[in-house]
Amino acid sequence: MIAQEQRETVISLHRLGKHKKKIARLLGIDVKTVKSIVKNGCGVQPKPRSDKIVLDEPLLRKVFSRCEGYMQRVHEVLNEEYGIPIGYSTLTRRIREMGLGENASTRSYHVDDVAGEEMQHDTSPYKVKIGGKETSVIGSGLYLRYSKMRYVWFYRRFNRFIMKCFMDEALRFFGYGARTCVIDNTSLAIWYGTGQRAVFAPEMVNFSKNYGFEWKAHEVGHSDRKAGVERSFWTVETNFFPGRTFADIEDLNAQAFEWATQRYAKRPQAKTGLIPLQTFEAEKPYLVKLPEYVSFPCQEHHRSLDDYGYAAFDGNYYWAPEYTKDAQKIKEVKIIEYAKIIVLHYKNTEPLRYCLPKDGVRNERFTPDGVKPAYQPRNRKKSSGEEEKALRGMGKTVSDYVDMVKTKNSGIHYPHHFLRELYLLLRKMAQPLLEQTIERALKYRVNTIEAIARIAAACLKPNTGTLPEIEVSHDYMEREAYQKGRFCDEPGLDTLESIFNRDGSDPQNPEKE
Repeated sequence: MIAQEQRETVISLHRLGKHKKKIARLLGIDVKTVKSIVKNGCGVQPKPRSDKIVLDEPLLRKVFSRCEGYMQRVHEVLNEEYGIPIGYSTLTRRIREMGLGENASTRSYHVDDVAGEEMQHDTSPYKVKIGGKETSVIGSGLYLRYSKMRYVWFYRRFNRFIMKCFMDEALRFFGYGARTCVIDNTSLAIWYGTGQRAVFAPEMVNFSKNYGFEWKAHEVGHSDRKAGVERSFWTVETNFFPGRTFADIEDLNAQAFEWATQRYAKRPQAKTGLIPLQTFEAEKPYLVKLPEYVSFPCQEHHRSLDDYGYAAFDGNYYWAPEYTKDAQKIKEVKIIEYAKIIVLHYKNTEPLRYCLPKDGVRNERFTPDGVKPAYQPRNRKKSSGEEEKALRGMGKTVSDYVDMVKTKNSGIHYPHHFLRELYLLLRKMAQPLLEQTIERALKYRVNTIEAIARIAAACLKPNTGTLPEIEVSHDYMEREAYQKGRFCDEPGLDTLESIFNRDGSDPQNPEKE
């Protein structure tokens, strides 16, 4: 109910020519209330509300305890046993006013915003449409609490090494860092324990010392302790992703970098009106300036070179010069991985640097500029694209069979290898034999090269003509023998080798041709 003094204030402001909406904003009341006061004047008081139902507080506490706090059951007991026709919303309001039920969430403690004192880091998974395909990515964010500056980057996967690379890139971009970095209880940084009792991994402690900050984990269930970075992720979902398209993950990160460090950093904040970029300039004297030289995060790998001098790393192949020592080729190489490059180290030789390829590049070989090795990597996966194209040019029947081979339920574990062998077999056949063989293989879903060869050999036998059709009876599942052995593995076509030899003869009756 509006007090009389407030009603008089509304009338006075209205007589001074203030708009009704402005009066409502100044006094914090609804504009409809202002219109009603202006229309009726100060003398008309609204009818005070009188509760029709008076609840006995001891009775309500007794029923609440009896029903173990289940509100719907409390409402039923009051209506059925005590004859009190109270509304459900009124009941829940009265229980809240009495302090029963769930305790209201309260702030555990208050932390003041101190310049240069705190930054926050966290990660969040997203489903983003990249290149027209929905892709899972992990967003990593660093947030300077006082100035509200933020740095956002997206990864396919996230581990301890990537976490260090992200922190390095973000702090190098800012050039400064806060004295404390608040994180959740992630095992990427914590050795054991949680919250104030957390013991951080020595590797991560040594990493943070290089940049002049310390890790700090919030208590379990108190994610609002790093509400700034949590809010950043909400802003990413509601302001960055909508209406944007991404060709690849590099394009996604390029747009995220520009959005976080330029567009959003120059925008006034909703509550305070502060501009992060300007506040960051004022905060710099209180932040920890990065040392002139800080080593980049790295991790070590060991690889064996194949016979042609290639080392496999992350799905690709990197060529190394065939240095020799005591007439023996070097077979082992040490690879140092950084955020964007890898370095190959030999014994007593100059290291060889390679830039890491774009995200999603696999099964490619990389060599130094101006070097073209004569051989391909030994274990490089070979595509069957040319063989598949040649097979489809052999006719519709062969093309339909290729489609069957590439289906998931074809039973062929390595379709590329199968198609290459199939091409080598079919190019030796005449067109009539080829069509007859593949037509039968397609009909019975033959999935081994050996079985296809036996079909072709049977078609070549003299005085045979076309192979007889096999009549399959579907009542075999009702037979007693099938019921007993229905859980056994089904035999493949390769078991026919025990019945027919590769030349098509019958071992049970060798005289029969």
